[in-house]
Amino acid sequence: QVQLVESGGGLVQAGDSLRLSCVASGRPYTSLSTGWFRQPPGKEREFVAAISAAGGFIDYADAVKGRFTISRDNAKNTMYLQMNSLKLEDTAVYYCTADGPYSAVRASPNYWGQGTQVTVSS
Repeated sequence: QVQLVESGGGLVQAGDSLRLSCVASGRPYTSLSTGWFRQPPGKEREFVAAISAAGGFIDYADAVKGRFTISRDNAKNTMYLQMNSLKLEDTAVYYCTADGPYSAVRASPNYWGQGTQVTVSS
C-alpha cells in the first residue's frame, strides 16, 4: 500500500505562484510513477501532470502547459508541482497520485492522496 500526503495549498491571487508537495511512503519510491490530478468546484477530476519514476517522461494537461512544472526528488520520496501565473480556473482540490506504470498514473492511478485546496482569487 502506498500513502501519499500533499501540502502547500492555499489562497492566492491571480498571477501568483504556489508550490505543492507530495510525500510518498509504503513502497520504494523509484518503483512509482507519480502525478497530479485536480477537481474544480462542481466538476469532475482531471489530469494535471505526470512524471515517470526516473523523471524521464513528463506530461502536462494543455490547460497548464507553460505555467506548471512537475518534478520529483527521489532521495526525499517527494514530488512537487510548481504553479506559476495562476488563474481563477486553477481553483480546485489538487490530488497527488501514484502507480507503477506511467500510463496508469496518467489515466487511472491506483493511489491517491487526500487532496489539498488551491483557491485563486481575483
